[in-house]
Amino acid sequence: MKTGVKDGSDIDVSEDTKLLDLLKKQNPDNRSRIFAARVDGIPVDLTQSVPAGASVEFISFDDPTGREVLLHSCAHLMAQAVKELHPEAQLGIGPALEDQFYYDILLPEFLNPEDLDQVQRRMQKIVKRNLPIERLEISREEAIKLFEKRGENLKVELLDEMEEAVSIYQQGDFIDLCRGPHVPNINWIKNFKLLSLAGAYWRGDESQAMLQRIYGTCYPTPEELQDHLDRYEEAKKRDHRRLGKALELFSFHPEAPGTPFWHPKGQVLYNEVVKYWTEVHQEAGYQLIQTPTLLHDSLWHLSGHYDHYRENMYFTSVEDRDYAIKPMNCPGGLLIYKTYQVSYKDLPLKMGELGLVHRYERSGELHGLIRVRAFSIDDAHIFCLPEQIENEVVDVIHLILGVYRAFGFDEFRVELSTKPEKSIGSAESWEKAEAALGNALAKAEIQYDLNPGDGAFYGPKIDFHIRDCLGRSWQCGTIQLDFSMPERFELEYVGSDGNKHQPVMIHRAVFGSLERFIGLLIEQYAGDFPLWLAPVQARILAITDDQNEYAQKIYDEMSAAALRVEIDVRNEKIGRKIREAEIQKIPIMLIVGKREVEDSTVSLRLKGKGDQGSQSVEEVVSFMREKIKNKQAVATGG
Repeated sequence: MKTGVKDGSDIDVSEDTKLLDLLKKQNPDNRSRIFAARVDGIPVDLTQSVPAGASVEFISFDDPTGREVLLHSCAHLMAQAVKELHPEAQLGIGPALEDQFYYDILLPEFLNPEDLDQVQRRMQKIVKRNLPIERLEISREEAIKLFEKRGENLKVELLDEMEEAVSIYQQGDFIDLCRGPHVPNINWIKNFKLLSLAGAYWRGDESQAMLQRIYGTCYPTPEELQDHLDRYEEAKKRDHRRLGKALELFSFHPEAPGTPFWHPKGQVLYNEVVKYWTEVHQEAGYQLIQTPTLLHDSLWHLSGHYDHYRENMYFTSVEDRDYAIKPMNCPGGLLIYKTYQVSYKDLPLKMGELGLVHRYERSGELHGLIRVRAFSIDDAHIFCLPEQIENEVVDVIHLILGVYRAFGFDEFRVELSTKPEKSIGSAESWEKAEAALGNALAKAEIQYDLNPGDGAFYGPKIDFHIRDCLGRSWQCGTIQLDFSMPERFELEYVGSDGNKHQPVMIHRAVFGSLERFIGLLIEQYAGDFPLWLAPVQARILAITDDQNEYAQKIYDEMSAAALRVEIDVRNEKIGRKIREAEIQKIPIMLIVGKREVEDSTVSLRLKGKGDQGSQSVEEVVSFMREKIKNKQAVATGG
C-alpha cells in the first residue's frame, strides 16, 4: 500500500510499518528534530502504524506542536524521577508551555533548590535506561481503578470528569494519564534543565491543597538549551516584579490581592503611557468617554456577559438591587450611544475609554502586573456602516502597530480567531464578520495565522502578539467585530433612505490591560526607560555643600521647563551618589562642583554613555526636549 508524505512523495509501506520506520526511510535533514507526526492532520506518536492511503506530515521541534511533544515528554520524565525519589508523591497536571513545562505535585514536604538537583540527576539516570514510551487506550473505569491502586487521587479526580475512553502513557514502571503524543523512547530526551520551584493550589482553587510546581525546559541540542538558560537568567534580571520594587514603581499588599498600588514614580510612568494613548486617539478622531464601574446586573444579562462570564465577575447588592462591577467597558459605551440621535452622516462614530475593570482570577494565577484582578482596559468602540468596516479595521491596525513601535516593540504576530463553540449571533453574521476581518488584513498587507474556534463569544477577532527583546510572545491588542451586540441593545442610526438601521460595532484595544502592558515595558527596557517615559529624567548631584545653592537653582530652572528632575545635596561622596543614581536607572546625571558654579555649567553624565563633558543648562534642556520629542533613550542618536 502507499501513503503520502507532505513533501509530495508517495511511499510504499507494509501494513505494520510504523511512522518511525517511515521517518528512517525518508531520512530528512531535520530528522533529529522530529518528535511526532500528523496523520490526516491529527498529531500522533511516531510509534503508531501508518494507515493505508493516509497523508503524513512529520512534526519537528520548530513546529509549536513538536515543541509541545518534547516538552511534555520531559515533564513525564521529571514526574517519574520525583515518584522514584518520593513514592508518596501525587501527580497533578504537567502541561507544556511555549518554551518550558511544569508539573504540579502534591508532596508532604516542600522541596528546595538542592532537591531539584537531585531530581535532575535521577532524570539523567532514567534516560540511560532506554525505556520505550507506550500509549494505551483504556476505559475510564479501568483508569480509575489503576490510579486508585497507585494512590494517585488527583488523577482520579480528573478522571471523574472525563469521557468514557482515555489514554495513558507508560515508560518502565511509570504511568501517567495523558492524551499525547509523546516521543518514542525516553532516550530521545537529553538536553533538559529544571529551572525553579513555585507553589500552586490544586486546580487554581485556594481552598484546595497547595501543590509544588516544578518548572523545567528541554531542547533538541545543548546549544539551544544554553541559549534558553541565558535568556532565562536575563529574564530574571528583567522581572518587572523585582524592578517594580527596586525602582519604587508599585507594590502589592494582602489587603487587596491582585491589585497594584502605584507609587509616585510608578504613577508618573502610568500617566505618561495614558497621555500618549490619549494624544494618539484624539488625533485619530476618537471621542473619549468614561462609564461607571458599578452597573445593574440586568445590563450584563442583556449583553450576554452574565451567561458567558459570570464566574469571573464580582457582584453586590445595593438597596435590594443586584449590581456587578464591570469586567468589560462595552455595555456602558453602548448606553452612551443610545442617548444620541445618530445619522449615517455621523458614522463612523469612535468612542474611546480607558476604563477600570475587575475580573476574578484565582490566587494561584495572579502574577505581578501581568495577571491582576483590577486593571484598566484601553477600549474603544467604533460604530460604523457595513461598507466602512474594512477601512476602519485597516486604520485600527495601523494605529495599534504604530503605538507598539513607539514603545519599542517592533516584532509582532497577528492571529485571526473564528467562531467558538459558545457564541451568540447568527451563523450568517459570523460569516460576514470573519470575511470582513480577513479582507481588512489583506488590505493592510498583514500576514496572519488562522486560529479556529478562539473568537470572542460575540464575534471574530484579530489578536496582536508582540515579541519582546527576549523573544517571548505576549498577546496585547485586539480588534473584535460585533454584529450581535448592536442588535441586543437595539442600536440604530437613520440611513440616507430616512429609515432606521443597525450599525456595525468594532471593539478594539491596543494595550489590552494597561497594567500588563506596563509590566512588559518594564521588562523590555529592564527599567532603563527612554527619556519620555522615565519617572525621573535627571538628577542633579552636588559634590559638596558649597554647590547646594547652585544645584537648587538648576533644579528650579529644569522643573520650570516641565522636566522631571531630582536633586541630591546629601553629605555623601559623589561616587556614591553616582552609583545610587545608576542603580535607580536615572537616565541623566548633572554633576556640579566648584568649576561648574564658576562657569555656570553642569557636567553631563548619561546612563550607558558615561561622562559627556561640561554643558550649559540651556544645552541640556534642549538635548532632553529633543530626546523626549523623538521618544528616544539618552544613549541613542548621538
